[in-house]
Amino acid sequence: MVEFAGWEMPVQYSGILGEHRAVRTAAGLFDVSHMGEVELRGAGAIEACQRLATNDVSRLADGDAVYTVLCLPSGGIVDDVIVTRLAADRLLVCVNASNRGKDVAWLREHRRGADVVDRSDELALIALQGPRSADVLRPLAELEVDRLRRFRAREGSVAGIPVLVSRTGYTGEDGFELYVGWHRAEGLWDALLEAGAPCGLVPAGLGARDTLRLEKGYALYGNDIDETKTPLEAGLGWVVKLDKGDFVGRDALLRQKRDGLSRSLVGLTMEGAGIPRHGYPILDDGITVGEVTSGTMSPMLGRGIALGYVPAASGGPGTRLAVEIRGRSQAVRVVRPPFFPPQ
Repeated sequence: MVEFAGWEMPVQYSGILGEHRAVRTAAGLFDVSHMGEVELRGAGAIEACQRLATNDVSRLADGDAVYTVLCLPSGGIVDDVIVTRLAADRLLVCVNASNRGKDVAWLREHRRGADVVDRSDELALIALQGPRSADVLRPLAELEVDRLRRFRAREGSVAGIPVLVSRTGYTGEDGFELYVGWHRAEGLWDALLEAGAPCGLVPAGLGARDTLRLEKGYALYGNDIDETKTPLEAGLGWVVKLDKGDFVGRDALLRQKRDGLSRSLVGLTMEGAGIPRHGYPILDDGITVGEVTSGTMSPMLGRGIALGYVPAASGGPGTRLAVEIRGRSQAVRVVRPPFFPPQ
């Protein structure tokens, strides 16, 4: 157990490598109740979110979810979030734990006719992830699991417990995130573990969650993205809809797109031994040009992988660079994530 954003969180249960492989081959269960849940309510909810989000939330139907970022006027990233439309006048925004207070204040500052309700202390969040996650959920759920598409959510019951089931996740595998009333979370957790045991379901902690998301190339707020980075620099241009109308940060992002990027977030794979870690210098011909923002030994590939910012001219796939590890220059190659595609 470790402290994380004011919470006591499990790093591992039986071991990071075993938990990681279980999620890739069967299923893993994560307690991610540290994440924040904030609702925008009222007739102006969609308009307010459209003003804040870089993605186009006006196109969502009830039950649709979308990944997006919230930006400063400078284009810097306030947070990366998932927005789910529950109704025409009600949106659920899932925010990062470390940003909960900042995000609530930011939403309230720009709410424009919407009510902002922080429900984080009412809701727990359990993530069931892996290729057999549907097999685990199906016999317990009073909803049609197989008809729930990616980035869709439905209210129903699981093991007799009311939940909002969303087919989303942070592992690069198929899976579900279950929003549940705080006082019912333990019962839901136990029911899922018991039902999933024949499918190979295991509890998984923060350690496996981090290695799984990094193999997929997913950014982690505070490491790979923050208020000094823009979504265009971070490779998140696909969630920036510059043609949807005005939103906070749009002018800055338009200028950056017009002028071109000076840096970009890239994937790096080690050419030999060595594990790149957060903060290690990235070298080009012996000169420091950036630093690793996230790095680990990939459990599935058996080699070091990393994300890091480098000059845009050095960010093309196949480019040879180096990472300084314990005073020694180790060769790396720029690749386009994901490092390990989902099965």
